[in-house]
Amino acid sequence: MDKKGFLHQIHPVLPVWDVVEALDFYVNRLGFKIAFADDAKNPKYAGILRDGIEIHLQWHDDTEWETAVDRPMLRIVTENIEALYDEYSENDVFHTYTLLRETAWGTKEFAFYDPFKNGLTFYRDV
Repeated sequence: MDKKGFLHQIHPVLPVWDVVEALDFYVNRLGFKIAFADDAKNPKYAGILRDGIEIHLQWHDDTEWETAVDRPMLRIVTENIEALYDEYSENDVFHTYTLLRETAWGTKEFAFYDPFKNGLTFYRDV
């Protein structure tokens, strides 16, 4: 009998114009840890970890930011969402309209953009 393929995990890659600045934001404001970087002083690609997720950050040239393109939007399943909301509210990462809310589709969630316009939504089922 043939074995069926199994999806184990996903490591989304977010475009950034400055990997060091992105590492600073994700580590110092969102509580991630650096998993790896391709260069210690001037990385172009790095990975970050928090709890059970891993996100990769990849440098993109300035010319790629001149055109309006859709940026990634991550939906991250979260436990203890109220505590995470409180943690992030103290770290000044929210935008004017960020709020913790229950949705019509049965989730409790909040969302904001990182400095590179990548969307981050944290949620749990209600």
